[in-house]
Amino acid sequence: MEITVLKKIIVSFAFFLLLMLAATHALAASPTLLKAKQEAEAKEHIFFTTHDEIVAMAKKEGKLRVITGLEPPNYKPLMNGFRQKYPFITDIYVEQLRSDAAQVFILEMQSRQAKGWDIAHIVTDFAPEYPPYLKKYDILGMAEHGVLKIHPKMIHPVERNMVSVTSAITVVPYNRKLISEDKVPAKWEDFLKPELKGRKFVVDVRPSHIVALVPLWGLEKTLEFARKLAAQQPVWGSGTTRMNTAIAIGEYSLGSTSTFNSVKRAMGKDQTGSLSYKIVEPVPARVLEHASAILNTADRPHAALLWLEFLASPEGQEIIDKYEPFGASLYTPGSVTEQMIRGKELSVADWDHFTKMQEYTAKIVAAFGFPKADKK
Repeated sequence: MEITVLKKIIVSFAFFLLLMLAATHALAASPTLLKAKQEAEAKEHIFFTTHDEIVAMAKKEGKLRVITGLEPPNYKPLMNGFRQKYPFITDIYVEQLRSDAAQVFILEMQSRQAKGWDIAHIVTDFAPEYPPYLKKYDILGMAEHGVLKIHPKMIHPVERNMVSVTSAITVVPYNRKLISEDKVPAKWEDFLKPELKGRKFVVDVRPSHIVALVPLWGLEKTLEFARKLAAQQPVWGSGTTRMNTAIAIGEYSLGSTSTFNSVKRAMGKDQTGSLSYKIVEPVPARVLEHASAILNTADRPHAALLWLEFLASPEGQEIIDKYEPFGASLYTPGSVTEQMIRGKELSVADWDHFTKMQEYTAKIVAAFGFPKADKK
């Protein structure tokens, strides 16, 4: 009797395995996926029809080397989470690319001397330099067909092989002990009021936040705003961290712009509880802060694909929200940024503006009158 029962269990299990294999084969051979693969290959892109195929090849690689723009506190939690999901990737190394080293890395990439690295951090200011040196995976196509679980809007719609898993939104920082919330501008044009003329607020000489108004306002309206903002004779500052600290300690009462996560970090260090912020619409948002792609010279490209997918996953996004901090993508449901901007009017500097950011920045700085940071 026991043998008969055991045989039935074995037969049932074998049948289940056959069903699973059949389902996998059906997915791999589905006309939609095959068509997507053919279309990608016609454009010289690489397209996998199953996630298992990527995993199988990553198992043979076993290592990963990443250049990133993320802050170092992210590294250990991300590597631990990735190893837990893919324990066969036993050797992972992550290094931050600092802004002063970006051009050196680009030269190494162009001369094919960037060997040993699998993933490159795409520096926005030099975005046009990268595409010829990146592996032509159709990451967008694989995401759209569910082979890779990445939100399609995180991926460059034309190049199809660049991924950005973070966002930054702009807020207005102020010292609540020096200025009441009702006096803080409720819209960007409020900074142009007569009562705010003459060193009443700080403006960053590097206008990355104002640049993010271009997608909604257009370049000409944004440039006109920049000219009028400069005519207000503000205090010119440099760097959001420095300006947030200055506002927190009472050197200034109001800033025109800051990154939300930078303000939150400063608030965590502000023992006086003076520093606060206001969300002003349209909310300028940048989704290209930490774009990444796989290098042509990568020795472990399949493990790299899995890493990019993990960064975009709920687990990866939760880690980035905690340790960046508050830097997870606005395309991730439930991320801090997504919750903050929900229902608000946005101006999103996305992939459509990726290669134009440097041009926008130069024109806005010129509209400012090429200012320099004030020194105390």
